[in-house]
Amino acid sequence: MIQPDKERQEKSIKEQIRKFMVTPRKTEDHVRRKWKFSLWYFVITILVIMLIQNYMISKHIETIPYSQFKQYVIKGKVKDLAIRPDDISGIITEDIKGRKDIPFVTVRVEDRELIPLLDKYRISYSGHHESKWITTFLSWVIPLILFFALWSLLIRRMGGGAGVLSVGKAKPKIYAESEVNIKFDDVAGIDEAKAELQEVVEFLKNPEKFRHLGARIPKGVLLVGPPGTGKTLLARAVAGEAKVHFFSLSGTDFVEMFVGVGAARVRDLFAQAKNNAPCIIFIDELDALGKARAIAPIAGGHEEREHTLNQLLVEMDGFDPTSGVIIMGATNRPEILDPALLRPGRFDRHVAIDRPDIKGRAAILRIHAKGIKLAEDVDLDKIAAMTPGFVGADLANLVNEAALLAARHNKDRVGMSEFGEAIDRIVGGLEKKSRVMNKKEKEIVAYHESGHALVANSLPTTEPVQKISIIPRGIAALGYTRQLPTEDRYLMTLNELKDRLCVLLGGRVAEEIIFGDISTGAQSDLLRATDIARTMVAEYGMSKRLGLASYAKEKRPLFLDTGLAPIKEYSEEKAREIDEEVDHLLEEAYQRVKGILAERKDKLHKVAKSLLEKEVLEGEELKALLV
Repeated sequence: MIQPDKERQEKSIKEQIRKFMVTPRKTEDHVRRKWKFSLWYFVITILVIMLIQNYMISKHIETIPYSQFKQYVIKGKVKDLAIRPDDISGIITEDIKGRKDIPFVTVRVEDRELIPLLDKYRISYSGHHESKWITTFLSWVIPLILFFALWSLLIRRMGGGAGVLSVGKAKPKIYAESEVNIKFDDVAGIDEAKAELQEVVEFLKNPEKFRHLGARIPKGVLLVGPPGTGKTLLARAVAGEAKVHFFSLSGTDFVEMFVGVGAARVRDLFAQAKNNAPCIIFIDELDALGKARAIAPIAGGHEEREHTLNQLLVEMDGFDPTSGVIIMGATNRPEILDPALLRPGRFDRHVAIDRPDIKGRAAILRIHAKGIKLAEDVDLDKIAAMTPGFVGADLANLVNEAALLAARHNKDRVGMSEFGEAIDRIVGGLEKKSRVMNKKEKEIVAYHESGHALVANSLPTTEPVQKISIIPRGIAALGYTRQLPTEDRYLMTLNELKDRLCVLLGGRVAEEIIFGDISTGAQSDLLRATDIARTMVAEYGMSKRLGLASYAKEKRPLFLDTGLAPIKEYSEEKAREIDEEVDHLLEEAYQRVKGILAERKDKLHKVAKSLLEKEVLEGEELKALLV
């Protein structure tokens, strides 16, 4: 198996050849905890209502049978009787288990002997007609008040408002001029995007310069790019440079279960922005709000989102472009946005934020390494070369992981070894030294990885091998081979792709030559090799038999891989031809690799035995073994 960062680079190059740019609010768990917390409020409310009802009705009065009541009368053990139409209440004077003067109530029956009996034993009584309106009123009103308070609490927790009356209020994070401390100097690796946004900064700083010429600044700026490239950071940097208020929201903040709430929040947001102009409204994850209405997945289930989107379109049309309010949005799925949102007059300027190149990665590393105590051997340019395909968020995580590893090793400085280990950890996963392989499996993995390395070292267009390891990492990787690109690549030739197929098949062929058998260890290699071969045939026009036609008609996301199968728009006969050409490319690479490893079999044994001894080979030691 090849090291996973190789896969990252292959995918990057493949997407760039297609002329596409390459590819952490309230989380679900947090919302679930909030609902669970609110459910406890509901349970407590029900219990309180039950207690109130019980208190209002019973008042802790002893209920006794009418026959027992008459016995107490005969004994003269009752007093202060109140005779009502439905019941008789009073006080029992008899000592019952140490209790005296116990309130009681019994049902009233038609008994003509009762009054003479009370007179006979000289027991005081009175006719009483008690009004129950207070008890009835309280037993209805108090539960209603409690339910209203509970509902208000749920609305507040779901909508983020201060109560029922503020459910339609927008609650953006508002940063004053002095609170936005991020400048363009804090953003690296996307110089072209910064230059594009400099015009927005100039307008916010000096609007008269543009108004004097009659120029109209774009109302909306859409930042598009893969996740982690710094879209939110760049938007805050624009506000920091212009020294204006910054309103920050997510697209999901507008959409609620109550129809009309999202539209009300959009209106309130723009009203707040106009009162604080000049300012920037930044909507992150705009695709959650601005998805094209024609491709909504479920009829009826998106009505609230459509109302909210329509209101956003109206507000963007309605406000004065000279008011000093700039709307900025960020998305990594621009292809699903509603066309009405992207037309001139709304989000009419699109700023692409691509993955940084090697110089950009080095600049980003320097920013994140400012607060880190680095050892003298650290070469940030070399680390940038070791991290093709990494975005700003990946590089920030890399620096932090290296610092954590240095602390774990009780070092006072972060060295190059920590950065190397952090790269392996991010790309390949944690080392699984506790995973014990038997001797046979370890030999298979060693020869497998040695086969990759030898084939890569034998071909003219492949990147040099930097490291081989047979220490298991992540969930399934039992070993890996890492190649270090000498430069960023944006195009690949036919011969380079054929050499890459050979490197991927090197591990499988090595197993077959040495053991006369094959294992399941080449699963990911075969998957990637087949993907490259199919792309060469169906998309790049690299098959003489199929010619220059492209058979990739499916719409692909620009920055996110959905994992969905391509939609075929060609005949079964043509599909069979494509499959045959893919098989031909793989068979050609297989025979080529067989010849290379058969010729260098002694070297294969030497590298594998050394790898079994040391488990990891890198640097000059590895170079000496491969030559």
